[in-house]
Amino acid sequence: MTNNFNYMRLFALLLMLAACNNSRERTNDTTAAQDTVPVFILQQDTLKKIVELPAELVPYENAELFAKVQGFVREMKVDLGDHVRKGQTLAVIEAPEINSRFAESEATYQSAKAKWMSGKDNYERLYRASKAKTPGIVAPVDLERSRNQMLADSATYVAAGKQSEAYKEVSGYLYIKAPFDGVITARKADPGALVGTNAMLLTIQNNRILRLRAAVPEIYVSAANTSKNIDFRVDAYPTQRFQAKLARKSETIDPATRTELWEFEVDNTHHELKAGAFAYIKIGIERNALSFMVPASTIATTQERKFVIRLKEGKAEWVDVRQGITNDTGIEVFGELRQGDTLLVKATDERKPGSSAYWKVRK
Repeated sequence: MTNNFNYMRLFALLLMLAACNNSRERTNDTTAAQDTVPVFILQQDTLKKIVELPAELVPYENAELFAKVQGFVREMKVDLGDHVRKGQTLAVIEAPEINSRFAESEATYQSAKAKWMSGKDNYERLYRASKAKTPGIVAPVDLERSRNQMLADSATYVAAGKQSEAYKEVSGYLYIKAPFDGVITARKADPGALVGTNAMLLTIQNNRILRLRAAVPEIYVSAANTSKNIDFRVDAYPTQRFQAKLARKSETIDPATRTELWEFEVDNTHHELKAGAFAYIKIGIERNALSFMVPASTIATTQERKFVIRLKEGKAEWVDVRQGITNDTGIEVFGELRQGDTLLVKATDERKPGSSAYWKVRK
């Protein structure tokens, strides 16, 4: 009986020891699972991305035509939507006082011309007589007086000519002409209307070529594709894409929008596209040098810094980074990083520098 009791006590003791060992193993397994973190090996890659940016179509040339003198509209020769040629008369202004001044200046000019020619003829006759063999036939003072009168008449004649040209220019203001080939997009006056220097009559636009303007964000400026040809779409033709050619850049960053203005030219010979319409362009982005691309979760952000966590000899190390361009594979980062570094897939400020952890490479 005593032996059976001892065997039972030994068996119970063995069960307790086994239970303690199992509990300790489970605790160790749990701790290991909690400290195991997924990581990846940092590799360099070429950044590539296609971005779609909003843009606007504007006319290649645009002019608002005003009356240069005050008067009444005598005739409007064009209407909304008319196609016109450079130099074509679009409207005629009636201002009788301007015509009167021009006629008066023409008369003054002709009078001054006649007086100058008469004085010139008189001086030349006296000059020839003074050179004759008979001495004293013309007094030197008379010759000098005749010469001075000729010069005065010449100056008056030239001034009258300049004044006549000026009034001729002003009279030309009565005819509003097209400054370039284009289409009339606005008409603001009708015959009989009183107009002045602040009254707009017409708007003309050259829409055979359109300017496509897009504001390219500063972050894309240096990496944007240098190809001059792009395609774009407009809401009016949702299934159709159009071609444009890069023509010029502003070469400056707008401090208000942090963008650079790029301008493309669009051939609109068939007038399918309309100035003022919004468009959407696609631009290829590609770095000239290799970049480090990481998942978004790899970057931790606090109020003071932005960093990734690198494992070095099993210890956590915070590495400050700056973000670049984002694409489908991740976020471009810049910092004290090297190819082959081991980074945590998910960074958090709770994992302090110097702490150790088990890790496994993410496939």
